[in-house]
Amino acid sequence: MKLYYTPGFCSLSPHIVLHELGGQFDVERVDVATKTTETGADFRAINPKGYVPALRLGDGEVLTEGAAIVQYLADSNGAQHLAPEPGTLARARLQEQLNFIASELHKAFGPLFHGATGEAKDAAVANVGNRLDHMERQFADGRAYLLGDHFSVADAYLFVVARWTGPTGIGLARWPRLSTFVERVRQRPSVVAAMAVEGLA
Repeated sequence: MKLYYTPGFCSLSPHIVLHELGGQFDVERVDVATKTTETGADFRAINPKGYVPALRLGDGEVLTEGAAIVQYLADSNGAQHLAPEPGTLARARLQEQLNFIASELHKAFGPLFHGATGEAKDAAVANVGNRLDHMERQFADGRAYLLGDHFSVADAYLFVVARWTGPTGIGLARWPRLSTFVERVRQRPSVVAAMAVEGLA
């Protein structure tokens, strides 16, 4: 398998999951501005959507969308500790978390990475804050991870997106439980390894 990534982007989530699984895989960096890979390939020929992540499987198939990739990786490797069994309520809860992170939290950061200023920036910051309020409440019962006591693929995604509060200047001071979660996940060997490869350590 080969993961196409851009440092610090949401592709860090499947990168972490690949390290959690411990198997063999390759990575190739993508310049999202020029849509070329580090070997000079046209990334749009790999993923016509033009954005990371993309995972090329052993048979040549390419899978896109981070939430789909991380679930596929867990399922295809029998890693029920990373994703509960399909058809269970626990799996629906995982998908609930992944969908919220993707469609609400991740998306809310968009304007802040695309030059929003003035009232538009203020509105975007408020929007992100509302969604971080929701994530903070997920940990009100003292759970270590989104689904309870065990790290899942949803935690990898939340960790990546929550880190974006740094470069956007939002920070996590208002969300102490979420901040504690981020620090906990940051210590995982899989996260340390993925971040080192991406030059984020």
